[in-house]
Amino acid sequence: MNASPTDKNDNIPAATPIATALRRISSWVAIRSLAKRHRHRIAQHLLSLDEHDRYLRFGYPAADEQIKRYAMSIDFDRDEVLGIFNRKLELIAMAHLAYAPEPQRDGHPAMAEFGVSVLKHARARGFGARLFERAALHARNRGIDTLFIHALSENLPMLKIARDAGAKLERNGSEADAWLRLPPDTMTSHVGEALERHMAELDFQFKRHAHALDELIEGVGELKGQLEDSHNAANQ
Repeated sequence: MNASPTDKNDNIPAATPIATALRRISSWVAIRSLAKRHRHRIAQHLLSLDEHDRYLRFGYPAADEQIKRYAMSIDFDRDEVLGIFNRKLELIAMAHLAYAPEPQRDGHPAMAEFGVSVLKHARARGFGARLFERAALHARNRGIDTLFIHALSENLPMLKIARDAGAKLERNGSEADAWLRLPPDTMTSHVGEALERHMAELDFQFKRHAHALDELIEGVGELKGQLEDSHNAANQ
């Protein structure tokens, strides 16, 4: 009898619920909801994008002042803004889920529009796709049935995220639109989002304390070096 296929790193059959759960845990990314107090971090993140990345994110090469105005204009009471922080508490990836008050297409209900940006040194880790998944879950739990993306046709990473999620794509010259139909919300989807929020908050607090400890250790090291230099100078 042939053995069941197994994961590369263990002997648990790949098709079992345990293996599925382990793979999900190993690939989990802490995604934190951002609020008004994070406007400076959001602006700093977007200002770190180069001209080409700004062009892909906004559809035009946004200048610094335009980015600052954008960060200040986000309606946190209406929209959802999600972020991924690294160990140094740098906002390395961010998504804006905008809830339009009016339908974007005649005869259709209003959709939530998704936009994302990832810093260069944090790419190729699937952060954009994970932010899209989390945004879709939030929109679903808000009663939105369609997630909408408007992007430049040359923004291949964004279009790949939408295509991989099963979205319908339509290209019109230099621009492209994508629509992803969302399933209705359930008790499981609400509990799942609440759990994601809680775990992300715990992760952020852990990183915050670890960062503070790193700074303390670095400060003690610098102080020790200064004392040793002073001692050596006094003995010369």
